[in-house]
Amino acid sequence: MKKLFLIIGAPGSGKTTDAEFIAKQNDAITHYSTGDLLRAEVASKSSLGLEISNYISNGLIVPITIAIQTIINALKNAPTDIIIIDGYPRSMEQLRALDEYLRLNSFVQLCSVIEVAVSQETACERVLGRARGADDKREVFNNRMKVYTEPLADIQAFYKTKNLLHVISGEGTLESIVGEMESFILSH
Repeated sequence: MKKLFLIIGAPGSGKTTDAEFIAKQNDAITHYSTGDLLRAEVASKSSLGLEISNYISNGLIVPITIAIQTIINALKNAPTDIIIIDGYPRSMEQLRALDEYLRLNSFVQLCSVIEVAVSQETACERVLGRARGADDKREVFNNRMKVYTEPLADIQAFYKTKNLLHVISGEGTLESIVGEMESFILSH
Protein backbone atom coordinates (compact mmCIF):
# COMPACT_ATOMS: atom_id res chain seq x y z
CA MET A 1 0.00 0.00 0.00
CA LYS A 2 1.23 3.47 -0.89
CA LYS A 3 1.41 6.12 1.83
CA LEU A 4 0.34 9.64 0.92
CA PHE A 5 1.33 12.87 2.64
CA LEU A 6 -0.31 16.11 1.52
CA ILE A 7 1.45 19.41 2.17
CA ILE A 8 -0.64 22.57 2.22
CA GLY A 9 0.43 26.14 2.76
CA ALA A 10 0.08 29.65 1.45
CA PRO A 11 1.75 30.67 -1.81
CA GLY A 12 5.37 31.30 -0.79
CA SER A 13 5.19 29.10 2.33
CA GLY A 14 8.04 26.94 1.02
CA LYS A 15 5.98 23.75 0.78
CA THR A 16 7.35 22.76 -2.64
CA THR A 17 10.98 23.51 -1.74
CA ASP A 18 10.63 21.57 1.54
CA ALA A 19 9.11 18.55 -0.19
CA GLU A 20 11.74 18.61 -2.96
CA PHE A 21 14.57 18.50 -0.40
CA ILE A 22 12.97 15.61 1.46
CA ALA A 23 12.48 13.58 -1.73
CA LYS A 24 16.07 14.28 -2.89
CA GLN A 25 17.40 13.02 0.47
CA ASN A 26 15.23 9.87 0.47
CA ASP A 27 15.11 7.46 -2.48
CA ALA A 28 11.97 5.87 -0.97
CA ILE A 29 9.97 9.11 -1.32
CA THR A 30 8.42 10.58 -4.46
CA HIS A 31 7.37 14.23 -4.51
CA TYR A 32 4.86 15.87 -6.80
CA SER A 33 3.85 19.53 -6.76
CA THR A 34 0.40 20.06 -8.19
CA GLY A 35 1.59 23.48 -9.34
CA ASP A 36 4.56 21.96 -11.19
CA LEU A 37 2.39 19.22 -12.71
CA LEU A 38 -0.03 21.84 -13.96
CA ARG A 39 2.77 24.18 -15.17
CA ALA A 40 4.30 21.26 -17.11
CA GLU A 41 0.98 20.81 -18.88
CA VAL A 42 0.92 24.54 -19.67
CA ALA A 43 4.48 24.33 -21.05
CA SER A 44 3.42 21.50 -23.36
CA LYS A 45 1.09 24.05 -25.05
CA SER A 46 -1.66 21.41 -25.32
CA SER A 47 -5.29 22.55 -25.38
CA LEU A 48 -5.54 21.43 -21.74
CA GLY A 49 -2.36 23.42 -21.00
CA LEU A 50 -3.87 26.56 -22.53
CA GLU A 51 -7.00 26.09 -20.42
CA ILE A 52 -4.90 25.63 -17.26
CA SER A 53 -2.79 28.69 -18.15
CA ASN A 54 -5.88 30.89 -18.15
CA TYR A 55 -6.69 29.86 -14.56
CA ILE A 56 -3.11 30.09 -13.23
CA SER A 57 -2.33 33.47 -14.79
CA ASN A 58 -5.39 34.92 -13.04
CA GLY A 59 -4.55 33.34 -9.68
CA LEU A 60 -7.57 31.04 -9.81
CA ILE A 61 -7.95 27.41 -8.81
CA VAL A 62 -7.78 24.93 -11.70
CA PRO A 63 -11.12 23.06 -12.06
CA ILE A 64 -11.54 19.97 -9.91
CA THR A 65 -11.76 17.53 -12.83
CA ILE A 66 -8.35 18.62 -14.13
CA ALA A 67 -6.68 18.74 -10.70
CA ILE A 68 -8.01 15.39 -9.43
CA GLN A 69 -7.04 13.58 -12.65
CA THR A 70 -3.53 15.04 -12.31
CA ILE A 71 -3.33 13.76 -8.71
CA ILE A 72 -4.69 10.30 -9.58
CA ASN A 73 -2.21 9.89 -12.43
CA ALA A 74 0.65 10.91 -10.11
CA LEU A 75 -0.43 8.42 -7.43
CA LYS A 76 -0.78 5.55 -9.88
CA ASN A 77 2.56 6.25 -11.58
CA ALA A 78 4.64 6.99 -8.47
CA PRO A 79 7.80 4.82 -8.43
CA THR A 80 7.87 4.64 -4.61
CA ASP A 81 5.46 3.69 -1.83
CA ILE A 82 5.77 7.03 0.00
CA ILE A 83 4.34 9.97 -1.92
CA ILE A 84 4.32 13.66 -1.02
CA ILE A 85 1.94 15.92 -2.93
CA ASP A 86 2.10 19.60 -2.18
CA GLY A 87 -0.41 22.30 -2.98
CA TYR A 88 -3.51 20.12 -2.65
CA PRO A 89 -6.29 20.39 -1.61
CA ARG A 90 -6.96 24.11 -2.01
CA SER A 91 -10.75 23.97 -1.71
CA MET A 92 -13.40 21.88 0.03
CA GLU A 93 -14.49 20.62 -3.40
CA GLN A 94 -10.95 19.35 -4.07
CA LEU A 95 -10.78 17.87 -0.56
CA ARG A 96 -14.06 15.99 -1.00
CA ALA A 97 -13.08 14.68 -4.44
CA LEU A 98 -9.75 13.36 -3.14
CA ASP A 99 -11.34 11.97 0.03
CA GLU A 100 -13.90 10.09 -2.05
CA TYR A 101 -11.19 8.73 -4.36
CA LEU A 102 -9.11 7.55 -1.38
CA ARG A 103 -12.17 5.96 0.23
CA LEU A 104 -12.84 3.93 -2.92
CA ASN A 105 -9.21 2.98 -3.67
CA SER A 106 -7.38 0.94 -1.07
CA PHE A 107 -3.97 1.01 -2.78
CA VAL A 108 -3.16 4.35 -1.14
CA GLN A 109 -3.58 5.58 2.45
CA LEU A 110 -3.57 9.24 3.47
CA CYS A 111 -1.14 9.33 6.40
CA SER A 112 -1.15 13.06 7.14
CA VAL A 113 -1.84 16.56 5.90
CA ILE A 114 1.07 18.83 6.81
CA GLU A 115 0.36 22.55 6.88
CA VAL A 116 3.39 24.83 6.45
CA ALA A 117 2.27 27.98 8.26
CA VAL A 118 3.77 31.39 7.41
CA SER A 119 2.63 34.99 7.84
CA GLN A 120 1.13 36.79 4.85
CA GLU A 121 4.12 39.18 4.90
CA THR A 122 6.63 36.32 4.61
CA ALA A 123 4.59 34.67 1.85
CA CYS A 124 4.35 37.93 -0.13
CA GLU A 125 8.09 38.66 0.18
CA ARG A 126 8.97 35.18 -1.04
CA VAL A 127 6.54 35.10 -3.97
CA LEU A 128 7.36 38.58 -5.27
CA GLY A 129 11.07 37.90 -4.81
CA ARG A 130 11.13 34.73 -6.92
CA ALA A 131 9.42 36.14 -10.08
CA ARG A 132 8.82 32.81 -11.79
CA GLY A 133 5.99 33.88 -14.03
CA ALA A 134 2.71 35.70 -14.53
CA ASP A 135 1.40 34.38 -11.21
CA ASP A 136 4.06 36.30 -9.25
CA LYS A 137 2.62 39.84 -9.40
CA ARG A 138 1.21 41.58 -6.29
CA GLU A 139 -2.44 41.66 -7.40
CA VAL A 140 -2.29 38.02 -8.48
CA PHE A 141 -0.54 37.15 -5.19
CA ASN A 142 -3.29 38.93 -3.23
CA ASN A 143 -5.92 36.94 -5.14
CA ARG A 144 -4.02 33.68 -4.56
CA MET A 145 -3.85 34.41 -0.81
CA LYS A 146 -7.58 35.11 -0.74
CA VAL A 147 -8.27 31.88 -2.65
CA TYR A 148 -5.99 30.01 -0.20
CA THR A 149 -7.31 31.50 3.05
CA GLU A 150 -11.08 31.44 2.34
CA PRO A 151 -11.50 27.63 2.66
CA LEU A 152 -8.54 27.08 5.02
CA ALA A 153 -10.49 26.87 8.29
CA ASP A 154 -12.85 24.25 6.80
CA ILE A 155 -9.93 22.23 5.39
CA GLN A 156 -8.13 22.37 8.74
CA ALA A 157 -11.29 21.34 10.63
CA PHE A 158 -11.93 18.39 8.28
CA TYR A 159 -8.43 16.97 8.72
CA LYS A 160 -8.32 17.76 12.47
CA THR A 161 -11.49 15.69 12.92
CA LYS A 162 -9.73 12.76 11.23
CA ASN A 163 -6.60 13.41 13.33
CA LEU A 164 -4.58 13.92 10.15
CA LEU A 165 -3.55 17.60 10.38
CA HIS A 166 0.01 18.42 11.46
CA VAL A 167 1.14 22.09 11.45
CA ILE A 168 4.80 23.08 10.99
CA SER A 169 6.07 26.66 11.10
CA GLY A 170 7.52 27.74 7.77
CA GLU A 171 9.19 30.79 9.31
CA GLY A 172 12.46 29.09 10.38
CA THR A 173 15.52 28.09 8.39
CA LEU A 174 15.12 25.74 5.46
CA GLU A 175 17.19 23.13 7.31
CA SER A 176 15.04 23.22 10.46
CA ILE A 177 11.76 23.12 8.53
CA VAL A 178 12.89 20.27 6.27
CA GLY A 179 14.32 18.41 9.27
CA GLU A 180 11.07 18.64 11.22
CA MET A 181 8.93 17.67 8.22
CA GLU A 182 11.23 14.80 7.20
CA SER A 183 11.28 13.37 10.75
CA PHE A 184 7.50 13.55 10.91
CA ILE A 185 7.03 11.80 7.53
CA LEU A 186 9.56 9.06 8.28
CA SER A 187 7.95 8.40 11.68
CA HIS A 188 4.60 7.72 10.00
